[in-house]
This record gives sequence, structure tokens and C-alpha cells, in this order.
Amino acid sequence: MTRAHVAVAATLFSTTLYTGVASAQTPPPQAPPMKQVLAGKTFTPPVRGEALVEFTQPVTKAMPGKNMVETVIKVRNASLAPIARLSVTETWYGKDGSTVNSGRGVINGLLQPGEIQTITIDTPYNAKMSSNNWNFAHANGTVKVAKVKTLEAPKTPAGTPPAK
Repeated sequence: MTRAHVAVAATLFSTTLYTGVASAQTPPPQAPPMKQVLAGKTFTPPVRGEALVEFTQPVTKAMPGKNMVETVIKVRNASLAPIARLSVTETWYGKDGSTVNSGRGVINGLLQPGEIQTITIDTPYNAKMSSNNWNFAHANGTVKVAKVKTLEAPKTPAGTPPAK
């Protein structure tokens, strides 16, 4: 090694050593105090396992110009706890029973007990589509469904606004 290499190496080594000693003597900054986000609030965890959902007869219609079929389903959480990421998978079959196409609709977030929401499923159109079925699921398990004629918002005492 030449003198220049030794001098550069020595300078680099001493600079690194000094920086390490200097930074070891400086105390780290204090973290801000933690705040309780849910203080005073109640939190009901989502359903685990089987959830209960009521739904009305799905309405399926062709979307002219988009080459799609749209299915709209109204659902209500009939469970005692919220349902996380309720999803409906619609599978279409041909006249011979073969699977032709499928689509999926999801409610992002939580569906609260008694809450009514609408799920929209968009499926690419195929001329072989003849019949369909719907499979309900959620993030933490299975769904037991009950088909009802209509879904109404839960009744609230006079003078109080309905839950959102």
C-alpha cells in the first residue's frame, strides 16, 4: 500500500470512530406520550365464524354499452356483532350446467348489527349465461343467509335520529 492509501484509510477510520463515540453520548429524543384512542368508547369485535345475513331478491340487469351484467343485492346484518368485509360471489352457469362466468361484490369495512347496505356485482356478459347463484362470505368465516321480501331500517324511539 502507498502512503496515500494508508493516510486515507486512517482518516476514514478515525472519522468513523469519532462519529460513533459522539453519537453514543447524545441521548435519543423522547417519544411523545401515547394517547388512548378508544378511551370511554365501547368496541364490539367483528363476528368470528358464522354470521347471519338477511337479503332481498337480487335484481339483475344488462348494462347496455358496457357488455356487463349488474346484480344489486340489499343486505342486513342480523347478527349481534359487526360483520367484517361481507362479500357475495355470483356464479353464472350455462344450460349444460358448466360454469360460464362469475363476479364479486364486497362491503369494505364493517356492516354493523341491523345495518342495511347494498352490494353491487358487475360480471362480464356472456351469451351462454342461463342461471346463477350467490355465495356469501365474510373476512372471519361463513354466512348463514335468510331471504326476505323487504328490508326496513330498524325503528327508533320518537325524537332520536336513526343510527348511521
